[in-house]
Amino acid sequence: MSFKDESKPDFIKHIPCENCGSSDAGALYTDGGTSCHKCGKGRINAEYDALTVGDLSSITRDPVFKDSQLYDGEYKALRSRKIPEEICRKYGYMVGHKKNGEAIQIANYYDTQSKKLTGQKIRTADKGFSIAGTTDGVGLFGQQCFGAGSSRQVIITEGEIDALSIATVFDARFAVVSLINGANSAFKNIKANLEWLLSFDEVVLWFDDDDAGKQAVEDVAELFKKPGHLKVIQGTGFKDANDLLIAQGKGKVLSATYNASPMIIDGIKNGNELWDLVSVDEVFETYTYPFPKLEEKFQGIRKGELVTFTAGSGVGKSTIVKEITYHLTMTEGLKVGYIALEENLKRSALGFMGMYMNKPMSYDYSKITLEEKREAFDAVLGDGKLYFYDHFGSLESENLLRKMRLLVLQNEVDFLVLDHVSIVVSGNADGDERKAIDALMTNLRSLAEETQAGIIVVSHLRRPQGDKGHEDGATVSLAQLRGSGAIAQLSDGVVGVERDMQDAEFGNHVKLRVLKNRFVGDVGMADTLEYSKGTGRMTTWDPEIMPTGSEWEEF
Repeated sequence: MSFKDESKPDFIKHIPCENCGSSDAGALYTDGGTSCHKCGKGRINAEYDALTVGDLSSITRDPVFKDSQLYDGEYKALRSRKIPEEICRKYGYMVGHKKNGEAIQIANYYDTQSKKLTGQKIRTADKGFSIAGTTDGVGLFGQQCFGAGSSRQVIITEGEIDALSIATVFDARFAVVSLINGANSAFKNIKANLEWLLSFDEVVLWFDDDDAGKQAVEDVAELFKKPGHLKVIQGTGFKDANDLLIAQGKGKVLSATYNASPMIIDGIKNGNELWDLVSVDEVFETYTYPFPKLEEKFQGIRKGELVTFTAGSGVGKSTIVKEITYHLTMTEGLKVGYIALEENLKRSALGFMGMYMNKPMSYDYSKITLEEKREAFDAVLGDGKLYFYDHFGSLESENLLRKMRLLVLQNEVDFLVLDHVSIVVSGNADGDERKAIDALMTNLRSLAEETQAGIIVVSHLRRPQGDKGHEDGATVSLAQLRGSGAIAQLSDGVVGVERDMQDAEFGNHVKLRVLKNRFVGDVGMADTLEYSKGTGRMTTWDPEIMPTGSEWEEF
């Protein structure tokens, strides 16, 4: 299909109008004609009156970009496509020519970080495609026009023309974007820009009504497992949005977007269909805990589970969770997203390096050589298995959950560690901490189910009745968890950490008490751990060295 409406001449460039005095309201066309959109007159500049059609090839077109790798062009209406100039201008879609005079259409792509134009997709009249510049690191076509969450929904099409068609219907008031390289690039393009897409309440796919488009919908669906988040436009009777616009007008395109149906990811099955499923032994992805009795109680830690560690303030729950994180990465070789909201990135990184060197955070690290630090860094962080959340003091719940989801979907982490729940909800606007904790735990439970990542959570306790607090060795129970019960109800496992910080002899010892164990059902006392001030490590304490008659004898 030719790009131009054969009944109308092509626009070449803006020129001055000698009639009304405008410096750029005039237009020069490929048939040699001139006109002014300001005063409405034709033949408006004597300098161009003598030009013939052949002479026009010598005219220098107005350059839009200076980068020699990129093409220049003009913003103009795509009349045969029913797309006006203002939509093309907003999105950065131009018409131009190659050096050999071949007509081309130019779709501009912008880097998501620098916001600069870095690449162009070039389309020729015979539907050939090529890339000018680079599309590495760019957003979806049109993404530069819309801020994150700028509208309730975002519509994604396969190609630029379809995005421009829908934008035409909505006057570009709502986010409409397209894939970079059609259906085959759907999963890659959407995954690369997932954080931006997840900022919208709904993501609507309008892919071509062909086998490739249908397969692309299935491929993309696994990135949007939150119920109702993903919708699909199907059954319009036309191959794509532009065909529908041309054939039946704006109203039909508008109706199609309103009639988008939720993507059904999980089907409903009758019980009599499940024999093939239940007849095969289930295999769980199970990994080990670094503490033997905890490992025995839970029979390992599994992806898709939500496990909560809870204790009073300063008892050592963060140190225990850090030991588990270190074990999962260094021994099990897993990827872990470690979100410690009470420490900055440097402290988190040094903490794990210190575990490798057996040096506590209080150690004078100036005594360690740069070579030793480098060895620890390479061993623990150099393989890229540990990810951290640079929160910059921003602890807003929805943003945090979005980052956690991205860690799994984009970086493919196996486990997420959140330390801790209470600080996430501490700035809750309505001041209802119980309600905020319940909402957060519900979202974390959904996240574990959706992504099948294991989630380890740290939570504080309510102070028990009486004079003895958890910091004084009080026994931990499920009833003391913060919130209205969501932590206990939604966690697959709950471990209470007990320690008498005032005990002169055993103040550095902590007891692990399994309060809930959905997978195995085995609850009760597990390991006794000892914190070493010399190494900064929390390790299992050998019960053989405990004095007879001690309160620790049961271990």
